[in-house]
Amino acid sequence: MGETVRLTSARDGFQFDAYRAPPTEARRGGLVICHAIWGVTPHLRALADSYAEMGYEALVPSLFDRFQPGFAERDFDPALYARQNGFAEASGWGAEILDLVQAAIDALKPPVFAIGFCFGGTTAWLAASRCSGLSAVASYYGGHIAERLDDAPKVPTLLHLGRTDELIPPADVEAIRAAYPDLPVYEYDAGHAFVAPNGFDAEAARLSSLRTLALFANNGGGRSSA
Repeated sequence: MGETVRLTSARDGFQFDAYRAPPTEARRGGLVICHAIWGVTPHLRALADSYAEMGYEALVPSLFDRFQPGFAERDFDPALYARQNGFAEASGWGAEILDLVQAAIDALKPPVFAIGFCFGGTTAWLAASRCSGLSAVASYYGGHIAERLDDAPKVPTLLHLGRTDELIPPADVEAIRAAYPDLPVYEYDAGHAFVAPNGFDAEAARLSSLRTLALFANNGGGRSSA
């Protein structure tokens, strides 16, 4: 039910695509969804649609458009892993593409929230620190957050992590907890990508979604938000 829209970076005028899903009931706010290394996949477009059904105007910006324009046709493709991971590394694991995240935030009426998965989970963490106009952020299994602990969130933020995630070792989780003892860090009996098709865990996906929605509701995401 969504559509492709064009956004423009205020930094250099670069134009890029985003998937937009308009709210289908009383608006609760705007939502920027930061994708994993696989890009704007069918799963994330469907996820944006599901948030739209709950009243969120959702945007999924194509954060790799400077490297490879267009949306992904598959949810994941192991044959493309090296290329996609290379895009993530070239973007500084989100640090160099925050102008695109900011453009998506600016395209939405407040309150605006953000979520992100894997690469996008780290990007969402950085957005909570460096971007303006956000009301709250939920990061899912961001694998490079422990390397960016100097980027303190400026808005209410929570983390969703899997206890058996091989990409995020326990030492990283403990480092995050030590640096931010008051930050909600939720761990689930699941591995990496527990919201995505390639690692889906129904209970972890359900509970993390409830906690994310509560975060939004407690930070301005009420019905009929302007």
